[in-house]
Amino acid sequence: MTIQCKVKSIEPLASNTYQILLHPETPVSFKAGQYLMVVMGEKDKRPFSIASSPCRHEGELELHIGAAEHNAYALEVVEAMQQALKDGGNIVIDAPHGDAWIREESERPLLLIAGGTGFSYVRSILDHCIAQSKNNEIHLYWGARDQSQLYASEELSKIAESYSNVHYIPVVEDAQQQWTGKVGNVLQAVLEDFESLADYDVYIAGRFEMAGAAREMFTQQKEAQTEHMFADAYAFI
Repeated sequence: MTIQCKVKSIEPLASNTYQILLHPETPVSFKAGQYLMVVMGEKDKRPFSIASSPCRHEGELELHIGAAEHNAYALEVVEAMQQALKDGGNIVIDAPHGDAWIREESERPLLLIAGGTGFSYVRSILDHCIAQSKNNEIHLYWGARDQSQLYASEELSKIAESYSNVHYIPVVEDAQQQWTGKVGNVLQAVLEDFESLADYDVYIAGRFEMAGAAREMFTQQKEAQTEHMFADAYAFI
């Protein structure tokens, strides 16, 4: 369904990463973990995960978009959003999309894995679980190039302190001297921390090659079940 939206705000989250709040003219019904597509042209629709949770979005849709100069695909969307905000114009979206939403009826523990701005996907799921008072154990692994890209780390640490069933594990590739967390590849960190993933529901957001590697490694090395692994990428690879 295509919907006209006003751009309410655009705020920087980290270097080349933006939080964008959209106000749709009609309410959008979606599930935690789904995405929308920004309509840039008749045959040009670009997908972005919805960072807000369906139970606490108050009529607004939140996006986290990484738009470095070399990434024209995302940068053009941010520039269109900035122009719409300046002019009071509209952005057209097509929503909702995606089959990798939270399986709310499941009582299995959750493993949420995000690379970069794929965090927006797992953020929606985490926030929804908290709002619904789900007691499932939740392990959230967020991988980024360096600490500055983990723009919600403080918020996630506070959530983990407040909810005993939530565990936050940040992983960086390039660690600065004061970094005390895990260093390296986020998938490798998961492999090191879990004896088995047979009992877990696994939700993954990141590049297609990351999602593909996770499915291969986790099923072959950690007994993960493909029917309990969820990622938008799996509809295409």
